[in-house]
Amino acid sequence: MKLAGRDADSYFAKPDPDRTGLLIYGADAMRVALKRQQVIAALLGQGAEEEMRLTRMPGADLRGDPALLLDAVKAVGFFPGPRAVFVESATDVATPAIQSAVDDWQAGDAQIIVTANQLKASSKLRKLFENHRNTVAVGLYDEPPSRAEIERILNTSGLQKVPADSMAALADLAAALGPGDFARTIEKLSIYKHGDDSDLSLDDITACAPQSTEAALDDILNVVAEQRKEEIGPLLTRLQAQGTNAVTLCIGATRHFRTLYTAAADPGGPASGIGRLRPPVYGPRRDRIIRQAKAWGPAELQKALTRLTDTDLQLRSAGQTAPAMAIMERTLIWLAMRLRSR
Repeated sequence: MKLAGRDADSYFAKPDPDRTGLLIYGADAMRVALKRQQVIAALLGQGAEEEMRLTRMPGADLRGDPALLLDAVKAVGFFPGPRAVFVESATDVATPAIQSAVDDWQAGDAQIIVTANQLKASSKLRKLFENHRNTVAVGLYDEPPSRAEIERILNTSGLQKVPADSMAALADLAAALGPGDFARTIEKLSIYKHGDDSDLSLDDITACAPQSTEAALDDILNVVAEQRKEEIGPLLTRLQAQGTNAVTLCIGATRHFRTLYTAAADPGGPASGIGRLRPPVYGPRRDRIIRQAKAWGPAELQKALTRLTDTDLQLRSAGQTAPAMAIMERTLIWLAMRLRSR
């Protein structure tokens, strides 16, 4: 049987203990691993590893010893409770061994949990689990988690007081991050909010969400965008001491001003445009970008991006002899004085 969408989410949360087996496949190994962990925990409960009710084996091992899986499925455990055999990273080569175990499976045997990479519709392994009357196949694709899935992750982490604005922010974050990064962010939030009974706020999310740039680089880019040219020199000296080169700084500045242009050029205004940014921006940084975008406007930001593009080409030119950081400093000062000269 093949499951997808809500049906798959429901099955992962409450798997059928009377099923022969489950196949989880997908191109994103982290996404597959997280679902496998969820379904095994729901199926076997706590202490499965310690009580030896879970047997693990690589799919590659089944090629040399086809009976390995069947023996594990039929083995009698020392502890009472449901059992499972987890076959990791299986391919079509393992299908004959898995087929044999599925055909000989009887009530009371260990359930067979198989994970695999992306499988084509013609895959023998996929066809086995989709066509057998007592097995389940679920394909995981590169799509953001549903609201129900996000709520499940939050509840598992003990985060239950989540207002609508924070839930919307988490949905945007889940869409921008990979499943592993999102899971780690929620784990950080649960630790951050430990002992705090207040609602999960946008500031809490901002404090725990992964940052795309270093703070020192953000500092100088904000100084430039806010026309505080007298602060550029000391910050540049600090960045040089940390090993930042002129090309890296130019790339960062271009990215920052492109972000401002995206917000400023939106028909609904900067407040609307910032909602289109990926990864999403929250809290004080969001307010700061909106202020900067309003101050510059689309026309001036286009000129700023043109200057930064010219500077980038100059820095990468084979015939360039002037000190690279001096060229970059001159461009940053030009940008910081741009609005004052209008």
